[in-house]
Amino acid sequence: MVNGEALDSLQSIEDGKFDLIITSPPYNIGKSYEVKTSIEAYLKTQEHIIHELVRVLSDSGSICWQVGNYVDKGEVFPLDIYYYPIFKKYGLKLRNRIIWHFGHGLHASNRFSGRYETILWFTKTDDYIFNLDDVRIPSKYPGKLHFKGPNKGKPSGNPLGKNPSDIWEILVNDWDTMLWDIPNVKSNHPEKTEHPCQFPIELVERCVLALTNEDSWVLDPFSGVGSTVVAALKNNRNGVGIEKEAKYCASAEARINDLREGRLKIRPITKPIHKPSQNDKVAQIPQEWMQLELNGQSK
Repeated sequence: MVNGEALDSLQSIEDGKFDLIITSPPYNIGKSYEVKTSIEAYLKTQEHIIHELVRVLSDSGSICWQVGNYVDKGEVFPLDIYYYPIFKKYGLKLRNRIIWHFGHGLHASNRFSGRYETILWFTKTDDYIFNLDDVRIPSKYPGKLHFKGPNKGKPSGNPLGKNPSDIWEILVNDWDTMLWDIPNVKSNHPEKTEHPCQFPIELVERCVLALTNEDSWVLDPFSGVGSTVVAALKNNRNGVGIEKEAKYCASAEARINDLREGRLKIRPITKPIHKPSQNDKVAQIPQEWMQLELNGQSK
C-alpha cells in the first residue's frame, strides 16, 4: 500500500508495469473523502490520472474502471458515458461494458432506486491477456449437440464450461443469467470496514483471474481499504494500492496481514446471495399494512 495522492504516486512508477489496473474512483458525490465539484472539473482531474495509468499499463494489459452515477439536483449523469471518450482519447479499446447489480442501496423517492454500477473494461492493444478458461461457467445444456456440419451429433459446448456474458452473476448456478449479481459491502457483509464505498473482493477476483497471469502486477490507484490488493495476493498476483487517507491505508495493511495469517473474512465467490425465508421477521408483511388492506376491502 502507498499512502499518497494517485497522480503524484503514479509518476514514480516505470512504464508498462501493470497487467491490470482496476479501481472504483471517487464519484464526486460528496463522500467524506472527496470534495464535490462540477462534473467538468471532476473529469478534467480524472483525465490527468488516466493519462498516467495508460503509461504504466503493459501492452497486454487491461483497465477496469468501475463507476456509478453522479447526481446533481436530482438529475443523473451516467459517469461511464462521460469516461468513455477520455479512454478513447488515449487509444484504449473497450472490450466490455459490464453491469454490476446489487440488491441493496439508498431508496429514491422521485425516481427509481439505483441498483447497479458499471465496469468499463479497456485494453491497451489487441494482444491482451484473457484467460477465459479460468472464468468459464457451468453450461446450462452440456448435452447439446451440433445439428449440422462435420461435427454433427458431437457435443457443441466446451467441457470446461461456457463463456460468461458481459452481465454476470458471480454465483454458482447463476453465472449464465447475464448479471454480475454481487452484494455491495453493507453493515452485515463479512468484509465490512469503515470505508463507506468498499469494493467487494469477489468483484475484483473475476477480473484478476481473467485478465492477468500468476505473478502479474495489479494496481488500484484509489485503493481504499485494499480489496484489490487482497484479491491479487489471494490469487498469486502482485498488488499495489494507492490511497491518500491514512486510516484506509492502515485498514488495508491490517487486511493484508490477516489474509497472510488466514484470518481475513472473505465472502466466498460461490456463496449464494441471502434470500429471506418466510420465518424471517423483517421479511413478513407488517400487521399494520395488513390491517390497512383489510380496511380498504371492507369499504
